[in-house]
Amino acid sequence: MAAVLVLARPGDAPDDAMLAAARRLGTPVAVLCGEPGAQDAQRYRRRGVPRLLAAPGPQPGQYGGVREAEALVAAARRERPAAVLIAAGRDGQEIAARVAVRLDAGIVTDAVDLYRGPEGVVAVREAFDGTHLVASTVRRGPAVITVRAGAVSDDGAVPDDAAALDEAVSAADACAVVCLKVKSSSAAYGARLVSRTPKPADTRPELRAAPVVVAGGRGVGSAGGFDLLGLVARALGAAVGGSRAAADLGWCPPGARIDQTGASVHPRLYLACGISGSVRHRAGMQRARTIVAIDRDPAAPIFRYADFGVIGDLGKVLPALLAEIARRRRSGTGADDLMEA
Repeated sequence: MAAVLVLARPGDAPDDAMLAAARRLGTPVAVLCGEPGAQDAQRYRRRGVPRLLAAPGPQPGQYGGVREAEALVAAARRERPAAVLIAAGRDGQEIAARVAVRLDAGIVTDAVDLYRGPEGVVAVREAFDGTHLVASTVRRGPAVITVRAGAVSDDGAVPDDAAALDEAVSAADACAVVCLKVKSSSAAYGARLVSRTPKPADTRPELRAAPVVVAGGRGVGSAGGFDLLGLVARALGAAVGGSRAAADLGWCPPGARIDQTGASVHPRLYLACGISGSVRHRAGMQRARTIVAIDRDPAAPIFRYADFGVIGDLGKVLPALLAEIARRRRSGTGADDLMEA
């Protein structure tokens, strides 16, 4: 089967959904820009990746996105893949554009599904606020595709406890590591890194890939109300997001905004708190498996597409939910059973 390149980062846990997308098109091959960590090769082997291509990381002051694009180009010229897959997002879209230009290849961004068609790789995107799906066939060069986080469901090739088993995988089970030689062009130094601001530490899962999302809107009432959402998220092991109104008011970070032009999420459970449910917001979360809405207004549009609705005051409903989660944990039932219920 043809190789399918997947951009990865040293030390990060393998993206099982991205690897599942790659397996639909061929054999996944990971490309790392930087020195592989001690367990990188073992972790990718555990997920059925036969080769890991490692390229030198960016030099001091060099813009990392350009270096990752160059690594993918070098890997593509070596492997002649059917496709190059990159996680969608601001960085991913830029890297994909640079790779497509260098390879003279077709590009599709923000795909939610992938498959092989009779004429080549087919990427499926959402259009018109998610009301339609558009399938595009890439006919020139390796298909360069950015894939929306969590959009492609895992195909079951990796056991649920694979993360725990990573520790037990021996060096003998590691995939082959191939060192790539990447020659930097002058363009690689056209943009330079001039400063870096560390992101505050957060133990919550990353929003776009989180299996559970707790989101708040204007109905939360204040920035302090988001502290209560944070407690619910901590109890459920969830990420916290917000509507455009909440982000504009400064109650949640801009990067946590869920809507048509912000983050798109695909969790198993989406808990919408005080969100009216505009069309823009729906475009960012409508692929959630189960949607639970809590709002004072029984006429709020979000109730039209929620699986479950609670009409009430968040200040009363959420503390009751926290108490129920705590009670079930004490009894050994667990929060997972609560979500299934």
